[in-house]
Amino acid sequence: MPRTMLNDEHWSKLSVIMLKDRVYNKPTHRNTLEGILYRMRTGCPWRDVPESFGDWSTIYRRFNLWSKKSVLIRVFRALRYEPDLEWEFIDGSIVKAHQHSTGARTEDDEGIGKSVAGNTTKIHMAVDSYGLPIEFYITGGEVHDSKAAPTLIDMLPNSDYIIADRGYDSEALREQIRDKNAIPVIPRKKNSKVGNADIDWCLYKYRHLVENVFARLKQYRGIATRYDKLKRNYESTLALACSMIWLPM
Repeated sequence: MPRTMLNDEHWSKLSVIMLKDRVYNKPTHRNTLEGILYRMRTGCPWRDVPESFGDWSTIYRRFNLWSKKSVLIRVFRALRYEPDLEWEFIDGSIVKAHQHSTGARTEDDEGIGKSVAGNTTKIHMAVDSYGLPIEFYITGGEVHDSKAAPTLIDMLPNSDYIIADRGYDSEALREQIRDKNAIPVIPRKKNSKVGNADIDWCLYKYRHLVENVFARLKQYRGIATRYDKLKRNYESTLALACSMIWLPM
């Protein structure tokens, strides 16, 4: 039997959340979810998911259905219980898209773009004061952090401070943050005439918390390299990985 990721306590918590989303606690669902987690952890093709988790096509169809209905994203948001929103850290990270992840037969959004690294996807992530993921946004890898930031910031709950690196240096972005009654902590570029006298450098040093989350998420090979053809499927895989961070809380 391959290694599994869910103990009884974790599954009992997940099954209650999924039941509220009308995913009934069938005897096979735990094994199916373990098969999805195995594929996320190893990055293997769906056909190579071990038979001990069930028929691979059944596991894939269940994942695709849950993805289409955004079930796994809602599970992540349900597990995101009482985050510490005094500080919110945002950043982006590029993920290499495998050659088999391109060329979907449908017209659905792929969320893959061309950058200097070839076919890539970018994860735009926000974490709370404890470094726990609270929201994310997927774009093609060519999209600059500052271009995706307005959408990500709109998705965030209210906080006291929003912290980001120089890649987010934009007065329009700072104004958007102030409109949410938060204080922006974003250093200006070296050629700025305004300077950085107003920056809380002590708070800025904690920006490593969002980098730590990327490091944890990319321990899963299905996150570190993108194999999903559709944007919604990769979002569901990422939501499941974020859920695994929240599950022990």
